[in-house]
Amino acid sequence: MTSEDQTEPSAPAIHAFSGSVPVHARADPERMLTSMAAARIAVSGLLAGGVRYVVVSPGSRSAPMAYALAEASAAGRVELLVRIDERSAGFTALGLALVTGAPAAVLTTSGTAVGNLLPAVMEANHAAVPLVVLSADRPEELRGTGANQTTVQLDLFGEHVRFAVDVPAGDSPQRAVETALAAATGAFEDTPPGPVQLNLAFRDPLVPESGERLPEQRGPGTFRIGTEPLTMSLTHTTADLPERRTVVLAGHDAGPVAEAFARAHGLPLLAEPSSNSRFGPNAVGPYRLLLEHFGPDAAQPIERAVVFGRPTLSRPVSALLARADVATALYEPVPVAWHEPGRRRETPVASLTELAEFAGRGSSAWLDAWLLAGAAAQHAVDGVLSDHDAATGPSVGALIWKHSRGQLVLGSSNGIRDVDLAGQPAAEPTATVFANRGLAGIDGTISTATGIALGGHQETTLLLGDVTFLHDAGGLLLGAGEDQPQLRIVVLNDSGGAIFNLLEHGAVAEAGGYGDAVERLFGTPHSVDIAALAAAYGVGHCTVSTTAGLAEALTAPFAARTIIEVRTDRHGLRTLHRRIRSAVSAAVAGVLAE
Repeated sequence: MTSEDQTEPSAPAIHAFSGSVPVHARADPERMLTSMAAARIAVSGLLAGGVRYVVVSPGSRSAPMAYALAEASAAGRVELLVRIDERSAGFTALGLALVTGAPAAVLTTSGTAVGNLLPAVMEANHAAVPLVVLSADRPEELRGTGANQTTVQLDLFGEHVRFAVDVPAGDSPQRAVETALAAATGAFEDTPPGPVQLNLAFRDPLVPESGERLPEQRGPGTFRIGTEPLTMSLTHTTADLPERRTVVLAGHDAGPVAEAFARAHGLPLLAEPSSNSRFGPNAVGPYRLLLEHFGPDAAQPIERAVVFGRPTLSRPVSALLARADVATALYEPVPVAWHEPGRRRETPVASLTELAEFAGRGSSAWLDAWLLAGAAAQHAVDGVLSDHDAATGPSVGALIWKHSRGQLVLGSSNGIRDVDLAGQPAAEPTATVFANRGLAGIDGTISTATGIALGGHQETTLLLGDVTFLHDAGGLLLGAGEDQPQLRIVVLNDSGGAIFNLLEHGAVAEAGGYGDAVERLFGTPHSVDIAALAAAYGVGHCTVSTTAGLAEALTAPFAARTIIEVRTDRHGLRTLHRRIRSAVSAAVAGVLAE
């Protein structure tokens, strides 16, 4: 080390919104922090900034953080979860952050371990979830030398993180931790919450000093979140607003405000399951099958649409929002992560008063038309499904929606769409609904639900397809002594990817020219024994194949993890949906003609 290098310990190199961070000059070795001292500072800063859950994956380079976290856990200051698979760890932390609303952290060692977090970080980015990545790294002198498990880690997540920092070995991480948590929780102006990365370099020794011990064990802290239902009142008057044929579209994460707005303005509410708005007197169940009946050529065409949250599920809704004859507005009181300003057609509106002026109020004839059509459509859907004793995707979705209490997690693919189609809105919400709709991937769904169940301390039901289940089967692995969530996993097992049957690929298969290719490349058939898989992981299991059997299983009490495998056949799904559409169309046409 040259004399020019002998300076005061430098502040960590930091950057927001990704970019390169140069490694800077080393400080006097005698004035550097030991790895354990730096790790304890980092943990203290994380806890002071609101982190209450950390998911740890084992590794050597991350050992100082693991030991410091163990000390905090023994003192009752943090809850630790251990997962051997970093991908599962990342999504478990994502679930914890989703349910608590507070930043949750995941700790990994260096190398490929960090790369396994990318899917969870991507989801957290687009869903604005405060996920804190704690990636351990080799010190500067080992980088670029071929040292084991050493790669470029800082820019690994690119633009998917709000903030990334490289904390060199020996430096204090305090300022880096404070800035990272501010970025994760949306404290930066005009920036939504989201994932951040603290890349922490450590030198040997990586363990506590001889003679050090864990503090005396205390009971775990109480991190339970509030579960009281949120009530919303709108104070502005609607008497002076003009009557308009407006619909309220509640997309993912819209919240109860969408229901309150629709009710206050006498407007029909078209709410996706994960909006947490799908309840109340104005909610319309199978709304996506009704939109064509209120098109430009209808007796009462839709004039305007106000959007809460992020609509993600159906092409009919996307088509509505793209219609040139429909004026649209997006309620956006704070910056969101799922679109860039100016990239959507809807006019952004920041206040409910301004939104009310845009939406107007619905006439009794307008609301009645939607409610009558919705009731007729729901009756038609129920009638078609009652013709089948065997469980189908839509009938499973209807039963899950009816019987879920506490928390409900909906996997991507057909499951959430089945609920959207057949789940009848209730007068009041019966469960808080979660879904990974940031990128709508099937990654890490079991792990996400596990984090939600553990962090929410409530009965939790997860609905997912068999492909989604198998994609994260490793999420079933909980080590000895790890907390068991009260999680009921409902797997719709149709031996493959049924969603493609309902997309263009189903028509291609029906045409015959590419039938075998569609089945192999999109259907991805399998013969996995889910019961044996459940037994291998020590998870309870039962198999049902009828709606009556599923209803019985859903009402049975459960204390830990259990899998309900629903056996069904995907090859008749396209025909079933045709029958549903035909029945709904006939029923609604009759109602609207009266």
